[in-house]
Amino acid sequence: MVGLSDSSLEAISTLVGLEGTGEGFSTPIVYRFLEKYVPSLLRTATNVHIRGAHKVPRIGPVIFCGNHLSNLDPFLKILVTQRPIHFLAKEGHFQKQPNRFVMKSTGQIETFRKSGGKDALARAVDVIENGGCLGIFPEGTRSRILEPPLLQPGKTGFARMAARFPHVPIVPVILSIGARDFMPPGSILPRIWKRIDITIDDPITFSEWATNVDGGGIDDDWVERLGELNQDEVSERFREKFRRFADQLIGTLQFRGAP
Repeated sequence: MVGLSDSSLEAISTLVGLEGTGEGFSTPIVYRFLEKYVPSLLRTATNVHIRGAHKVPRIGPVIFCGNHLSNLDPFLKILVTQRPIHFLAKEGHFQKQPNRFVMKSTGQIETFRKSGGKDALARAVDVIENGGCLGIFPEGTRSRILEPPLLQPGKTGFARMAARFPHVPIVPVILSIGARDFMPPGSILPRIWKRIDITIDDPITFSEWATNVDGGGIDDDWVERLGELNQDEVSERFREKFRRFADQLIGTLQFRGAP
């Protein structure tokens, strides 16, 4: 372990340059209503086996992450975590009804790729700052790879969000290939009772990763030296760390059973 003071963590949080909209955020009433009934419906149609459910923090903000195999993945993750999760989702999910109504009324966050997702990240900051749960797929999109390994390289935007909130627990949720078999790409109806194994791994915070020599290897001296660099050089230093964070997270998902 290396040393990293609270002031250094605060500096990192500021330097990543993610700010909220300044608006409040709370889980919509429609979400709370669906939360009571949809999980029961899912349980009747799925054969889900869960490991590590006790590792999910019951209160406070959480960032949930994991592999992405099916359009039903968000529902499965909400089912097993029993927390109201607000996911970053591509704009295509918001374009047609009834999808748009469901996404908007449950507080999901629309990502516009042409703008680089800046508005979505600002709203994601609002979720965490107001004690909510954020869901992110580090791969950025659903995997369409046909043969294992199905995992794609992780996007570094997820690492930026983690660095913005260095003490918020990050909880990996790993889905087995059964998630894709249950709802294959292009299918309208699910294949009920397909077995799905879901593993919830130990929470970790960005601050824990950053201070680990096998992780970020960041110390107070590293942060202090940033003050001697220009903006482009600072951005490059962060890109290197965020790339390592994303790669190690994808490695963890694979090690824990992601196909």
